[in-house]
Amino acid sequence: MKPLHTPRLIIRNWQERDRDLFHLINSDDRVMQFFPFRRTRQQADEVMDRLRAAIDAKGFGLAAIELAASGEPIGYAGLSPVTMPPVIPTEEIEIGWRLAPGHWGRGYASEAAAALLRLGFRDLGLKEIISFAAATNIRSIAVMQRIGLRYDATSDFDHPRVPETQPHLRPHVLYRLTRDVWRER
Repeated sequence: MKPLHTPRLIIRNWQERDRDLFHLINSDDRVMQFFPFRRTRQQADEVMDRLRAAIDAKGFGLAAIELAASGEPIGYAGLSPVTMPPVIPTEEIEIGWRLAPGHWGRGYASEAAAALLRLGFRDLGLKEIISFAAATNIRSIAVMQRIGLRYDATSDFDHPRVPETQPHLRPHVLYRLTRDVWRER
């Protein structure tokens, strides 16, 4: 993956120096509030290795975000294939993000996501990009709206990978953006 540059950020493949941050954002209760799990250090390292390999293989994926001015890693964002029968029966491309809490509220997720939409539609030739979140995750939903994704009320779903023991996390909303609508903006 060739690094993507925005005015304040660099979106790039994972490096060894990102391991502490990756574990932090996958084990922090605030970051993971809308997820039914927290990752141990070993689990986080394994996932980061898979994400890095996926980017190496496909040229895109969930990638590290660092501040351009300092080189400090602050989270991740990316485009990732997703299939989740019966909700998403065929492979679609999802846009997603996760930032360390100290970097929330500064527009970094929206800035990274806008660059990733350009990559997806202009460079990769995607026809549509989706995103979904727990129905109560208003921060992620706000990012989806800011970057132009549109709510698809007909596609709300109970997440099949969220245990029934956590019913408050099961309801999810789905947002979509087509290349044609993106171009009009």
